[in-house]
Amino acid sequence: MATDLPAGVQGAVDTALATVDELPESTDRGRGRGRDFDAPIGWRRAGRYLLLALVSFVVLFPIYTTVIAAFKPSDAFFDHPLLPGPFTFDVIVDAWTAGNLGRYLFNSLVVATIVTVFQVVSAVLAAYAFAFLRFPGRNLFFVLFIATLLVPLEATLVVNFDTVDGLGWSNSYLGLAAPFLATAFGVFLMRQVFMTLPRDLRDAAAIDGVGHFGFLWYVAVPLVRPTLGALALFGFLGAWNQYLWPNLIINETEMNTVQSGLRVLSRSNLDQPNLVMAGTLVAAVPVVIVLLVFQRQLVRGLTAGAVKG
Repeated sequence: MATDLPAGVQGAVDTALATVDELPESTDRGRGRGRDFDAPIGWRRAGRYLLLALVSFVVLFPIYTTVIAAFKPSDAFFDHPLLPGPFTFDVIVDAWTAGNLGRYLFNSLVVATIVTVFQVVSAVLAAYAFAFLRFPGRNLFFVLFIATLLVPLEATLVVNFDTVDGLGWSNSYLGLAAPFLATAFGVFLMRQVFMTLPRDLRDAAAIDGVGHFGFLWYVAVPLVRPTLGALALFGFLGAWNQYLWPNLIINETEMNTVQSGLRVLSRSNLDQPNLVMAGTLVAAVPVVIVLLVFQRQLVRGLTAGAVKG
């Protein structure tokens, strides 16, 4: 069918048709180049997977050996320590009874809860002051506060022990928790996330007559809940895994934490390593539960503010 088109329009149509005719050839060339270029990428991907597999093996192998040993009788454990064999829950029951793990788990739970609550509250209050209040030397005080992260725990053991012992807090929950009721890391983490909140929110709250505590409770804290969850998780795990300080401040068996209890269990059952493995597995159960419950808050809290837009 013949149509009379203006010269400019006819030229555009001819150019478009010529482009369409060349598309298969261009696509083939692009695919060829893609195959040539994907070859090294495939090797790099295989290398990454191999590295991840090796790292996973290094991380999971101790867990595997602990679980296998915790459910194997002593005779089967010594015969084939790394191979799955006859499983029994008697080892778990014996470890629970011999190690008095019920009492030690309760002590650790009380101490970890006290530390977590105080760390979260103190971090939120201090971070709010550093982020929203204006006072002379604010930045200097913040730097000095963060500088305490450079001081290792071992350097403060003697002073902390003399202070706690002088106050009569030895062999008590308060003595176990006192040196860890505040954390510079928590203040730094919360201050950084508070700095991401628009200043206009605070100005609007002030215009409406909302004070600092009202703004903190009803506006700031709800907006940073993921980071609060991550901070609470860090505080709980840190208090739960404390080993050196409880062994220093506690000399009554009933006040031992679970980590100290595992030490006592291992010393009294040197000929039954599977019993110690069972106790270790029992002590790890609360940690696993906490991680599973708060894993979403942990990921959201650590990635908050990482992506802009």
